[in-house]
Amino acid sequence: MSAANPSSTPNPAPLAGLRIVELSSYVATPLCGMTLAQLGADVIRVEPLGGAADRTRLPLAPTGTSLYWTGLNKGKRAIAVNLSAPAGKDLVARLAAERGIVLTNSERVVPPADLRARRPDLIHVLLTGRQDGGPAVDYTVNAECGFPLATGPAGGDSPVNHLLPAWDVAAGLYLAVGLLSAVREHARTGRPQNVRVALEDVALGVTGNLGYLAQAQITGEAREPDGNFVYGTFGKDFVTADGIRVMVVALTPRHWRDLVAMTESAEVIKAIETARSADFDDEGDRYRHRHLLAAVLGDWFATRPYAEVAAALSETRVVWSRFRRFTELAESGLLRDNPLFNELDQPGVGRHLAPGSPLVVGGGRAPAVPAPAVGEHTHELLREEIGLGERDLDRLVREGVIEPRGA
Repeated sequence: MSAANPSSTPNPAPLAGLRIVELSSYVATPLCGMTLAQLGADVIRVEPLGGAADRTRLPLAPTGTSLYWTGLNKGKRAIAVNLSAPAGKDLVARLAAERGIVLTNSERVVPPADLRARRPDLIHVLLTGRQDGGPAVDYTVNAECGFPLATGPAGGDSPVNHLLPAWDVAAGLYLAVGLLSAVREHARTGRPQNVRVALEDVALGVTGNLGYLAQAQITGEAREPDGNFVYGTFGKDFVTADGIRVMVVALTPRHWRDLVAMTESAEVIKAIETARSADFDDEGDRYRHRHLLAAVLGDWFATRPYAEVAAALSETRVVWSRFRRFTELAESGLLRDNPLFNELDQPGVGRHLAPGSPLVVGGGRAPAVPAPAVGEHTHELLREEIGLGERDLDRLVREGVIEPRGA
């Protein structure tokens, strides 16, 4: 297994020298830490002895290793301590004081006041569920924001919560932007920095920025589920003669004209325009008459095999793609041909193609590197970062604060 990856070297590492302590779990905060690590930051993932709760989250490799955890924690270093013991919390506080930046989704393990007592100019970056600090997860804030009741087959009355944790992903990237903004402000002023992002606020903010909340307030219009039609323009899924489903989107007048020409439907489309007093160069009109247009165009797709459809679409400016299962994507060759991916030998998982950073900086991108084992770097980090000697480490092992080396 191999992947062409010419842009993975040299690694530009624009964040080299940035040293972060991460106390986190699940998606958003680990994604933030990994995004920064892929840009050269040295990120230490702090976990309890035995590993954090998300260490065993599905999907799993045949060995039982979490593919979810290893996917979101590539390129970090790991330390495991007894976080319920005062000595364990003290180690984390000392580590945070040494590094000066803490990224977390919990204030309970080591309260910010305890950290600031050791490092007054600390940069503290916190993810919460709700603005008031209450708990929330992606699938609950998504339900609250209205998307599930506007998702699914037309006429459906059951909410459809998406599989993709979109708000977690957005929150993780907001956290990264907030952390880097705080680093810049700290460099300018020397003052302590607090960054706080609520998952609920991310979901509400994005929903508002897309105009959905303004639409609801101003027009009172409720968005209803409409299958795979793209709201506000013309986009629709079509099935070919051999049963392959493709998604086709005509955003611009050029896209639309290419689609009409390809499907040899210009005469019928023109007749519809005249009968409905419509202008299908206008995407609003294409959207308003989407069902009629889809019926006309659908006949062309339904009478041709996928190979012919794909060849015809490839000769146009129309935006399109075949629907694929994850397994089909993995087998398609797209991963091997994409420089985002390189072969990774992840302990507990084995060799597979894994994504590095999507960011290409200065002509290079950071390749994927393995995620750490539980507490893999505990002893070396405690020696390097806070100056503990072998006697200190042995004592901490005996007291049950850290695991023996190599445990």
